[in-house]
Amino acid sequence: MTTDDLVEIQQLLARYAVTITQGDIGGLLAVFTPDGTYSAFGDTYPLAEFPSLVAAAPKGLFMTGTPAIEHADGDTATGTQPLCFVDHATHEMRIGYYNDTYLRTDDGWRLRTRAMTFIRRNGTHDSGRPHAFERPTA
Repeated sequence: MTTDDLVEIQQLLARYAVTITQGDIGGLLAVFTPDGTYSAFGDTYPLAEFPSLVAAAPKGLFMTGTPAIEHADGDTATGTQPLCFVDHATHEMRIGYYNDTYLRTDDGWRLRTRAMTFIRRNGTHDSGRPHAFERPTA
């Protein structure tokens, strides 16, 4: 993996944080591959469900750290990125990290999968409470 690849992935993840903070769903979806997924709350959500998931989530500031790219092999890579979310209304924080897979596409590097892990006050690391988001019924 080249320095250019690392910078491109870092910019991709910066766009994730900025677009979700600003409520720019179109910009947020653009950082994923078309088959991209997001995992949290005990489930995995395809990109088509991501707008509903974001709409149901608290609003605030997504502050992310520099990702640690753990594995890179040609057009794929994996990494972990720390997160601190600050709720806009209460300024309460949630902390954790994302485990990601990246794919180089014709449009550049994109997130293929992003899985959230929360760090609790008691030190537990988990993917969230399954009831935190209710999927719409068909």
